[in-house]
Amino acid sequence: MEKFEELLEKYARLLIQKGLQVQPGENVMIYIQLDQYPLARLLQREAYKAGAKRVHFTWQDDELNHTAFEYADVDVLSEYPEYKEMEDNDMIKNQKISRLSVVSNDPDIMSDIDTDKLSSVNRALAKHKRVIQNATMNDEVKWTVAAAASYGWAKHVFPEFADDPEKCVEALWDQIFTTCRVYEEDPVAAWNAHRDALEERAQKLNDIQFDKLHYMGPGTDFTVGLPKNHIWISAESISKQGETFIANMPTEEVFTAPDTHRMEGKIVSTKPLSYQNHTVEGIEVHFHDGQITEISAERGDALMKQLVTDNDGARGLGEVALVPHHSPISQSGVTFYNTLFDENASCHIAIGAAYPTTVEGTENDDDETLLSKGINVSDVHVDFMVGSGDLDIDGITQDGEVKPIFRNGEWAF
Repeated sequence: MEKFEELLEKYARLLIQKGLQVQPGENVMIYIQLDQYPLARLLQREAYKAGAKRVHFTWQDDELNHTAFEYADVDVLSEYPEYKEMEDNDMIKNQKISRLSVVSNDPDIMSDIDTDKLSSVNRALAKHKRVIQNATMNDEVKWTVAAAASYGWAKHVFPEFADDPEKCVEALWDQIFTTCRVYEEDPVAAWNAHRDALEERAQKLNDIQFDKLHYMGPGTDFTVGLPKNHIWISAESISKQGETFIANMPTEEVFTAPDTHRMEGKIVSTKPLSYQNHTVEGIEVHFHDGQITEISAERGDALMKQLVTDNDGARGLGEVALVPHHSPISQSGVTFYNTLFDENASCHIAIGAAYPTTVEGTENDDDETLLSKGINVSDVHVDFMVGSGDLDIDGITQDGEVKPIFRNGEWAF
């Protein structure tokens, strides 16, 4: 790729300046794969240039993780040392550390690992990492999720280039740079304009305050309530310290919490999902009396059933997100096998925990109080895509008036 090093540096600057929006004296944690060290070095430099006090790294590796699951016992893999819990608490509660997660995983690397083993380990670790999940979902700290191209990921996205690893990875980097507006002369200004457009859309929804949404499409007839005083949120969030950040880069969505006590009908997925590094396709979910009563998948069926049956709160929903079918990621025609991208090509919903920040007056609520308001509580949060060019969504007001929100996958108001 021409001028790749220049573009990568531009990307790193964007993630620090516009994603995390690092401020002087701030501590930063970067989660990143070992083979992404060129980007890691650039991110570190940009963070320090922005005034970061200290930049920490949590290094990850697909192959090391796969080997551990292949040979180590479930009990060993499920262990989470006390010192790690103490470190998590210190970083979140005392340091208020900002978190940048750079995803580049092979979406199917765990396909040969027993799903019972995967689910058991991830379920155990999720409980230990609840302090981090709660901190991010309540915006106690700033956080950003972004991506980097790897061959393990790229070969699924561009199988036609799989025999040419360099070309394959280059094609994925091109998509990342395009969707994150890195090719723009001033990416930060481009993001500001995009943020403003999304916020305008969210404000229209907030002004109306629909009571529920009705999804209609091929295989889908699903109604979900919305909590009283819910808030539609778009690109930019505000931490408890009053600092802004962008949680997902790229992003095309406006989202809020559903009322997990009011769900009825059936909804089907429209894109593959990479869950626990397995590819899942053809998800079908049935709801009755405010809970998931049945879930199946054409591929990855056992994983989906384990997700719902083995995790507290996983029979409820934690997010409804609206994305028009004409969004740039959708119009690229590329299926990314990565939720960060595919959820921004399609309307989506999430099984599991809700973001309490999407409902007014939840700042000091405990889990029991959140649930009483219809805000789901869980150790998991798994998005799957339900949007398409055939999806219609109606908003239903408190007095029963029906207003079109989406028609044929596009905004209708």
